[in-house]
Amino acid sequence: MIIVLRPEAGADVANELLERIADKGLKPLHMPGAERVVLGALGDERALAELSLDSHPMVEAVKPILAPYKLVSRELHPHDTVVRVGPLAIGGRELAVIAGPCAVESREQMLASAQAAAAGGAKALRAGAYKPRTSPYGFSGHGPEGLRILREVGDEVGLPVITEVMDSADVAIVAEHADALQIGARNMQNFTLLRAVGRAGRPVLLKRGMSARLEEWLLAAEYLLAEGNDQVILCERGIRTFETATRNTLDLNAIPYIKQRTHLPVVVDPSHGTGVRDFVTPMALAAAACGADGLLVEVHNDPARALSDGAQSLYPDGFASLMRQLRPVAEAVGRPLA
Repeated sequence: MIIVLRPEAGADVANELLERIADKGLKPLHMPGAERVVLGALGDERALAELSLDSHPMVEAVKPILAPYKLVSRELHPHDTVVRVGPLAIGGRELAVIAGPCAVESREQMLASAQAAAAGGAKALRAGAYKPRTSPYGFSGHGPEGLRILREVGDEVGLPVITEVMDSADVAIVAEHADALQIGARNMQNFTLLRAVGRAGRPVLLKRGMSARLEEWLLAAEYLLAEGNDQVILCERGIRTFETATRNTLDLNAIPYIKQRTHLPVVVDPSHGTGVRDFVTPMALAAAACGADGLLVEVHNDPARALSDGAQSLYPDGFASLMRQLRPVAEAVGRPLA
């Protein structure tokens, strides 16, 4: 429920109503705006009705939140959220580019790839220390040692780092080394992990599940915000359809839909979205044109020898070329590169 207070309502009125909401066992929300204060109440609709807030003299309107996702919805939070990953702001006016290899393979490979990402203009570094693989025989990462390498390399090239956490038991160690935690497509509805990551005190990049509807994706984000973390970035990474020409079908329809319904920033991963190196640049440009707040791109110093996802990883010169082509497209839609 959204409670809009009259312009003359003071802080004492807001505090009184917030206490009444909390006393009913509901979750109170306080959202002071430039012109008036808006309160929120989440919980049992019967308890909400018993409050009779619409009869309070300082309440201008009481409105239900129609979306099943409450904290994620623009109904409750009409202004865009800007998420900060180190010094990088995602969701503001500038278009953010995050780049790096699929996985941390060695210190030499990680450093060379990170230097290529930084030289090309990326403002954050991505790589996996833990890798979910369809086959149990695939390279699944170096775990804690990979985290250590990633942190050292990120510090060396001056970029904040984003990496995936796969298990709630690993949240603490990943949060210790990373500036932001990624929840991958396979774990989008791992609700135990979502709750643990929501309490970790780090920004979160939440990838869309490979067969997830948009509402399911937003409800997964709701789990994170319900744990008190509003620093959430949504990542469209393609969905599984009947088409087999590409690894996934990159659903750019999702970008304007998400921007219309939620205040959270959304980035696009054209590497996983296509699985084909030659398609990464055109789809990255399309993502920028349709309103994405950023890009997540795989860059490897030697894709031909990559232990994971080499076929979709850009060579360093390919990434530099992408960034040169991206700048005028971003500026044409009013989004200069970060």
